[in-house]
Amino acid sequence: MNKSVQKSPFRAWSQRALAAALLGGQVIVHLLRGNIHRRNTLEQLTVVGPDSLPIILLTATTIGMVFTVEVAAEFLRFGVGSAVGGVLAIALGRELAPLVTAVVLAGRVGSAFAAELGTMQVTEQIDALYMLKTDPIDYLVTPRVIACCVMTPVLTILSFVTGMFGGMLLADWLFNISNAVFLDSARSLLTLRDLICGMIKGAVFGWLIAVIGSSWGLTTKGGAKGVGQSTTTAVVTSLLMIFISNFFLSWLMFSALK
Repeated sequence: MNKSVQKSPFRAWSQRALAAALLGGQVIVHLLRGNIHRRNTLEQLTVVGPDSLPIILLTATTIGMVFTVEVAAEFLRFGVGSAVGGVLAIALGRELAPLVTAVVLAGRVGSAFAAELGTMQVTEQIDALYMLKTDPIDYLVTPRVIACCVMTPVLTILSFVTGMFGGMLLADWLFNISNAVFLDSARSLLTLRDLICGMIKGAVFGWLIAVIGSSWGLTTKGGAKGVGQSTTTAVVTSLLMIFISNFFLSWLMFSALK
């Protein structure tokens, strides 16, 4: 009896994960058919992009500063302080900027998607859409997926820029590494491919955040308590999938550089 009870949460999670995968496939089909609700898409672009910008830029700036503090002292000890800017640029472009952006969006946007759609589900507003012959995927899910896939790469680039700016200021202030040396190092080590790969990661992470948040919301049961549980589980699942997919994407994109 206890054994079956212990397995039930995992079975429930597996079923919802499968539903999320199927929802992602349905979104692709609807996009290929051109079923896009423009007004909702513009609203979601604002929610994901400009509304999330301040906290993402603040987070990226602090990440760039922390990285510089950790790395610059060690590099100066070995006489390679001039490489700090380039190392920070590679770290931000390939990994830190897309990851930080995705983590913030998963907590802010993914949870909002799950809570909003979950509330609509338990209050039977989703059923009302069907009664009005409106497809919830076209009306609710696809705009959120488009918004996340479009805005996450943009926010990733802005995170990269602000992270570099924070690191550059701190390198000059604490370690006397001039801005010119810092930027020359970044220019010599960073390639356009690094930034493009970071943006591709951002698009994939945005897809995961939107699909998982929307799917967990649409499969919510159990009233207000179920909404809370769906929101929490959606964020945890999004973060888990972001980190797992980041490993495979990094492997595919950068293993050839080793």
